[in-house]
Amino acid sequence: MKILVTNDDGIFSPGVAALVEVLQHFGEIFVVCPDQKRSGISHSVTLRQPLKATAVKAFGDSVNSWAVKGTPADCIRLALDVLMDEKPEIVISGMNIGATIGRDIYYSGTMAAASEASLYQIPGMAISIDHLNDSEIKFHKPKILLYGLLETMLAERLPRNVFYNINVPYLEKKDCKGVYPVAADSSVSRYNYVELNDPDGFVYYWVKDRLNQPVMYQDGLDFSKLKEGYITICPIESMVTQRKQLKRLEKWFPPMNETHKKASE
Repeated sequence: MKILVTNDDGIFSPGVAALVEVLQHFGEIFVVCPDQKRSGISHSVTLRQPLKATAVKAFGDSVNSWAVKGTPADCIRLALDVLMDEKPEIVISGMNIGATIGRDIYYSGTMAAASEASLYQIPGMAISIDHLNDSEIKFHKPKILLYGLLETMLAERLPRNVFYNINVPYLEKKDCKGVYPVAADSSVSRYNYVELNDPDGFVYYWVKDRLNQPVMYQDGLDFSKLKEGYITICPIESMVTQRKQLKRLEKWFPPMNETHKKASE
């Protein structure tokens, strides 16, 4: 199995190194990551400047890897269109430092990479650890939990137009309650703006992450189940057209052929 790995924390993040160590048990690994931290950059791509991909030996001689001066979505596109001779069976983005829950799926570069894979009809996963300080993380905890999860998922035939948001609690295996399929809790808004003054007295704003502070959330969805000690998996389908809403819009704006038909009667 060929597995393409990326992230949004940069190629030298300890999270991607831990992910590669786990995935080497399952197949041949290719790593294409941003050359620096690109968190919160969502699904943006580079359009008006060249992309530079530099081969690096960050994961040993057996892993082909590149550092790209671009976004996570750039990395996936460049890997699939240029750098890899054959398409991978799956794209896995992570391990992101810090949980990706609720509305985060719209802002996260980690999620965007998995989403981009699904646009190529390749299954994608975005994997995050529920811990914000990478210098304090003992990676044996999420690695053990992740191995068990991937052992099950990679043995299955995953749909090509779906990607998965996976959050791993920062717990020992004995304390993890299991795996819980969930929907995203869109009521959770973990960021707010803090007003500050610079030395000259001018006001500026800084985004504050409130993930570890009490927030409003709904029971049974990704945030609550992660905090209860479960590995959470949220399946997301890409390029979905809401058929019910499409029919409603067609009543407001009839297709042109029907409009012409009525006009000629």
